Amino acid sequence: MDALRKFLVVSGLVCCFVASSLAAEPPVVKDPASAPKSAILARGKYLVTLGGCHDCHTPKLMTEKGPALDTKRLLSGFPSSEKAPAVPEGVIGPKSWGGLFTNDLTGWAGPWGISFASNLTPDKETGIGAWTEKTFVKSLRTGKTPGGRPMLPPMPWESIQQASDKDLKAVFVYLMSLPPVRNMVPAPAPPK
Repeated sequence: MDALRKFLVVSGLVCCFVASSLAAEPPVVKDPASAPKSAILARGKYLVTLGGCHDCHTPKLMTEKGPALDTKRLLSGFPSSEKAPAVPEGVIGPKSWGGLFTNDLTGWAGPWGISFASNLTPDKETGIGAWTEKTFVKSLRTGKTPGGRPMLPPMPWESIQQASDKDLKAVFVYLMSLPPVRNMVPAPAPPK
């Protein structure tokens, strides 16, 4: 009797398990090839956000609560539709304390001259869409654009160069996932 009882209990449990398995939705199996890329993409977005890239590279819209990110132009740099404001005589020089910036925080003037936030979107002509991952990492390690021009303040490349290759590559993957924005940022102007 004990053997029959054990058999019935085990059989009942197996039937319940099989029935519940058939009634339930099949488990969702993620494509293993896409899982790592999505994790890299999420890491890149996190690093861009935490690193404050939007502070300088995303134009702002003025709201009643102050400046807000222009989500239609994320990371597209200084708007080509804008003109850099004139720098008043004598405000910036070797003995001054600081500099000036545009209202949307994408352009700056200081003892180095006038600098503009670059277009970091994957637009092939006006952004970094033609860059390779290797070019991107090298630029952030050396503080020089692919053309050899130094990255100017306030770009904190000296701090960013401390990031791991893995993190810099994740940032590149995220930037390449953005919608391309056609926006030709002006070249920097030397100090007067």
